[in-house]
Amino acid sequence: MANSFMTFDKFRTFETEFAGRPLIIETGKTTQLANGACLVRYGETVVHVAVTGAAKPREGIDFFPLSVDFEEKLYSVGKIPGSFLKREGRPSEKAILTSRVIDRPIRPLFPKDMRNDVSVVCTVMSVDPDCEPQIAAMVGTSIALSISDIPWNGPISACSVGYVDGEFVINPTAAQREVSDMATTVASTDSRIAMIEAGANCVSDEVMYNAIMAGHEANQKIIEFIKGMQAEIGKEKFSYPSNEPDEEMFSAIKEFAEADVKVAMDTDDKTVRDARLLPIYEAVHAKFDEIYPDSAEKIDECMYKVQKYIVRRWLLDDQKRVDGRGMNDIRPLASEVGILPRVHGSGLFTRGQTQVLTIATLGPASDGQIIDGIDEEEFKRYMHHYNFPSYSVGETRPSRGPGRREIGHGALAERALVPVIPSVEEFPYSIRLVSEVLSSNGSTSQGSVCGSTLALMDAGVPIKAPVAGISCGLITEGDRWMTMVDIQGVEDFFGDMDFKVAGTHEGITAIQMDLKISGLLPEMVKEALEKTHVARNYILDEVMLKAIAEPRAELSKYAPKMLTTTIPADKISEVIGKGGKVIKEIQAQCEVKIDIEEDGENGQVFVSGVDLENCKRALAIVETIAMDPEPGAIYLGKVVRIMDFGAFVEIAPGKEGLVHISQLDVKRTEKVTDVVNVGDVIRVKVLEIDDKGRLNLSRRDVLIEVDGMTPENDISNDRPRRDSNRGGRDNRRPRR
Repeated sequence: MANSFMTFDKFRTFETEFAGRPLIIETGKTTQLANGACLVRYGETVVHVAVTGAAKPREGIDFFPLSVDFEEKLYSVGKIPGSFLKREGRPSEKAILTSRVIDRPIRPLFPKDMRNDVSVVCTVMSVDPDCEPQIAAMVGTSIALSISDIPWNGPISACSVGYVDGEFVINPTAAQREVSDMATTVASTDSRIAMIEAGANCVSDEVMYNAIMAGHEANQKIIEFIKGMQAEIGKEKFSYPSNEPDEEMFSAIKEFAEADVKVAMDTDDKTVRDARLLPIYEAVHAKFDEIYPDSAEKIDECMYKVQKYIVRRWLLDDQKRVDGRGMNDIRPLASEVGILPRVHGSGLFTRGQTQVLTIATLGPASDGQIIDGIDEEEFKRYMHHYNFPSYSVGETRPSRGPGRREIGHGALAERALVPVIPSVEEFPYSIRLVSEVLSSNGSTSQGSVCGSTLALMDAGVPIKAPVAGISCGLITEGDRWMTMVDIQGVEDFFGDMDFKVAGTHEGITAIQMDLKISGLLPEMVKEALEKTHVARNYILDEVMLKAIAEPRAELSKYAPKMLTTTIPADKISEVIGKGGKVIKEIQAQCEVKIDIEEDGENGQVFVSGVDLENCKRALAIVETIAMDPEPGAIYLGKVVRIMDFGAFVEIAPGKEGLVHISQLDVKRTEKVTDVVNVGDVIRVKVLEIDDKGRLNLSRRDVLIEVDGMTPENDISNDRPRRDSNRGGRDNRRPRR
């Protein structure tokens, strides 16, 4: 039998440099059945990207069916999954957010009338911490689509921009990301900015704008690189049946319904608008279903185009908004705090018909979230979750848990607040915020940012500065364009942009930009930043800070009380005890929760509980175990044994001392049990520590020095003495 060998006659390698690191693209060797595929090697990060497109359009839909999946494989960072099945399960939040970041810049570049399913799958196979797999996946997606036969008006490129020591850094390394004042992802076409996703430490508008432009400039080299690949190995794009309604059909429906639609849409109430449009839709179908029996499903598409035409003409030609506002006017605002009586903090924020209630919950440090993924972050103590129920838009669908949109909006609000959250040393709590969208008519994500600030301040979290968020919209037509602040749902639906910016008075903390067009000009970005800055200052000063001017001085009585202390690292094992016996005993005795984190030579101890006095008692016990008692110190201890000559009192698990009978009371004591019994809790003072480390304690001194009692003069009991055989061998102090 003759040997046979597979040949890879289409295998090609393309190489360039991106931010000082090699970027190598391999094509033609694997994944032969996909429409387009490539293997991206950026440093030692490796991401496989495959794109597929359906040969026929999907029937009965009025949207472009694009799916993007960013798949994290734990083998890429040398981990075995921790689940019972030992395989990757549902995507992590980071994976979902990355999928959304990839989706946003590529979606507007597909033909709007195409209904063929398109799937993009990015599989992370190896991770170099200095080369983010997100960037490799975005570049790989652009390459795979560009060289495929799927209709797409790319390419794009994307990069990450950091800000370190006053300088912009393209695709910063892991060490640079640790000290960077921003993490901004910028995607670009060859002429426009296609996507912005940013988190920042209150940087100025000018710094953010310059960072965006630095990223846009860096992307141009990679775009030219991809164009070269496309020219060399790109396939011819396939044809598809257009879903665009016939122009004659659209003109007829527009002529019939335009006047009525204008009247219906001229209101600031979404409910009224929807109610007015309903009979118009019915009248249109009654007239045109018979005229266009083969295209009846496109009648609604024509009605959508009529509404879009009206809204855009009002804005561009008349500078008229649907609800009558000026271009820079914000809808009516309202803020309230303390809405819910037994939660730790709550804030209700209302902007027009958008209304968000955010609830803050405080917990011990151990309540933070453990992250099992390819990201460097393994634990976070501040979490934000966003819920968008169907009733918020007047619909009737069952709740099925958070989708990608809810996860994305929650992450955006979380990113906006991270820079102002106090450190664990300043505020030793885990913090969870939950934003419940009660009503939605535009930019609920930024409403949740405002509601979150209110809830944090109501909970007494000492945030560094209040944060507000607002969105800016855009309408374009050829060379004409205009922006407007605080877009409501209909302006988002028929407009070209939703540019969301959150920040403090001083600077920006988060940006997310969604586009329906190929990209923005630099002057559009600059104007959006300027308008949102003015708007968020107005929201803060005129509404939010009038509801609550600063964080409450005290936590809610229902919030856990938290105390911390630092102990030597070599004492942690004594505090925990064998099998956790000691720490469990302290927790049960004091009704608290204790967490210990080792940090180099020290251990950070967190004690949390509802009752502050119990927390103090538990903390004192921990410190007693970890720190050797000193003469003169007073402790609260438990009587564990009674002898004829005195009582043994445990001041901490494993640490006890003798209260001689002469030191039990201010008067003469004939019998130890006349004063104390086993199980009694008493205050004692350390008199001395002998050369064997044994403690001599006194209750009498506490009664005199603390309670002000007067001692009697006839006390004749002997002073405490450490006899080598007192009480017999069985009564000797046990070894520690």
